[in-house]
Amino acid sequence: MAKLSDPVTLLKGVGQARARQLANLNIFTLEDLICHFPRGYEDRTRLVNIEKLEPDAPACFRAMVMNTPRTAHVRKGLDVTKVTVADTTGRLNLTFFNSQYAAQQLQYGSEYIFYGAVSGDFIGYNMTNPTFEPVDAPAVNTRRVMPIYPLTAGLSNGVLLRLVQQALAICDAPAEILPEEVRREYDILPAQQAYTAIHQPKSMEEAEQAKKRLIFEEFFVFSAGLSLMRQNRREKKAEVFENLDLQPFYQELPFSLTGAQRRAVEEILKDFQKGAPMNRLVQGDVGSGKTMVAAAAACCAARNGRQVALMAPTEILAEQHFASLSKLFAPLQISVGLLTGSMSVKEKKLVRQQLEEGTLQVVVGTHALLTDATRFQNLGLVIADEQHRFGVAQRSRLSGKGEDPHLLVMSATPIPRTLALLMYGDLDVSILDELPPGRETVDTFLVNESYRPRINAFIRKQVSQGNQCFVVCPAVEENQELGVKAAAAWAETLQQTVFPDLRITLLHGQMKGSEKEAAMAAFARGEADVMVATTVIEVGVDVPNATLMVIEDADRFGLSQLHQLRGRVGRGKAKSYCILTSHNRNPETLERLKALCKTTDGFRIAEEDLKLRGPGDFFGSRQSGLPAFRVADLSCDLKTLKDAQGASARWIDTAGTSDTPEARALRQRIGQLFQRWEGTMN
Repeated sequence: MAKLSDPVTLLKGVGQARARQLANLNIFTLEDLICHFPRGYEDRTRLVNIEKLEPDAPACFRAMVMNTPRTAHVRKGLDVTKVTVADTTGRLNLTFFNSQYAAQQLQYGSEYIFYGAVSGDFIGYNMTNPTFEPVDAPAVNTRRVMPIYPLTAGLSNGVLLRLVQQALAICDAPAEILPEEVRREYDILPAQQAYTAIHQPKSMEEAEQAKKRLIFEEFFVFSAGLSLMRQNRREKKAEVFENLDLQPFYQELPFSLTGAQRRAVEEILKDFQKGAPMNRLVQGDVGSGKTMVAAAAACCAARNGRQVALMAPTEILAEQHFASLSKLFAPLQISVGLLTGSMSVKEKKLVRQQLEEGTLQVVVGTHALLTDATRFQNLGLVIADEQHRFGVAQRSRLSGKGEDPHLLVMSATPIPRTLALLMYGDLDVSILDELPPGRETVDTFLVNESYRPRINAFIRKQVSQGNQCFVVCPAVEENQELGVKAAAAWAETLQQTVFPDLRITLLHGQMKGSEKEAAMAAFARGEADVMVATTVIEVGVDVPNATLMVIEDADRFGLSQLHQLRGRVGRGKAKSYCILTSHNRNPETLERLKALCKTTDGFRIAEEDLKLRGPGDFFGSRQSGLPAFRVADLSCDLKTLKDAQGASARWIDTAGTSDTPEARALRQRIGQLFQRWEGTMN
């Protein structure tokens, strides 16, 4: 028997060229191939009569060949074979392009099973390139449930199916990892049966059962992995902080913390007393005051003789955190430094020297904090801002610069509870569900193109009052097919024809990092009236003077993303507004956008978004921090997720350290999953 770890080149028909095609699908071993699951199925088990065939609906039918196939050579590289078939209910003309096989195999007077879709009109129906097999031949392409696989150039579904079947024939499926009592409770197929049935189902029901098992398995492995991470964390030791008096810190604040902020700080202080490293997420809507909670934690760590590292996703955000923390901590005699990539070599060297000597207590920075040259004397607290922009690998690399330091991550992306359990299942969660007093809601309106003159007049009015405006476009450059506003062209139009007297600046993702930082910093200093941008401003600078956000072609964005963009305004004392423009007339789309006009509750918006668009929209890319699930779909399989989470938690409590074959296989699978997961998060 072959092993799951053996390379696919072991299979008949897999040479170097075929191996390269499979590599495009991340298939290198027999296990990769067996775990390359179908994206769907075609039910070819039911035979219909010719008269029951419907246009563009593929179906199986049994028919006799009524004449000898005729092949015509139309031009170089194109041969056309035509033949007529019939059953007791009707006749049908079949056409095959460049099919020597059909010309040779279809025999006059013989019966075959065909699979294909008819096309045509009242003049007559026709079928092009149907699959066929003799009536007495084994059912390979007809009379069965056919798995349909994700493919790549040069690799057909038939070839992939044959390779999967070959792999299943020469090696065992992945080992059973689900305990028998769990399989019994949730009516789950055994592993061997499920892995065979997912590729070779006898019925659509069996395919569904196999899929259910594999979805449950993925969630079970992931949830069990998170539980083990929590367990391991409890076993680690951290020195207990003695000085928990934050009164001096509170006295320096120009305002009082909200109840939610106080609650989060209390939870952090309790973590500091447990004697194990804290792993906490502070999750709050835009403007809910996460930075002040992080500042309180940093103050406590510094007052206990520990160094603090705060990592921000952009230089401009790092500079803003540095400026606000420096001002806040100066009266408390807590030193704050800045470390970013654009600083001079001399400046960076000085900050790194102070960190290594222990004379600098708090450092704010970007990825520059992760380099080998950055060393700490006594790192006690790591704070990561906008967590979903950082991978687990980066988070743990920064933590690795101290001896099991406390970890605090902040996210302004409201995430439904179910996704939060997945993304942050190894973290304790503090939720900030109150806005600080004086922070006004942003009035939001949905309009169509007929309102353009009024929008332009409103922009001019805001600027005349000394305020600034954002205009966000879904694309960087013109694209006729998409028919949406592009930032570069729209900025030019506004500057040349609409607002020639105003200062208009441009910001988009194709600009160099230094150019983006400079443009954003200049806007924050008030050197432009209107910034035309793409979604790169979603996480970024704080511009208290910006009071208007206009989002063009808003239907091109997800609700959570629109909510994040809206959060860029309303940060000062002046009343702020958000205008969504859309010429889409689809009732569902308009209903979705109207939901944003009705509420500013990010968590409600996130729940709505999950229902409408699935989880991908929250994060916009595979950098999301979500694991790369092979079968599971977070927007569809939430019940299975909850079942698997409950089952894995109970199993970890009762048998997590047992030495059964399932337990050993599960621990191995957890290691593999987290290795794969890490690869998607850097």
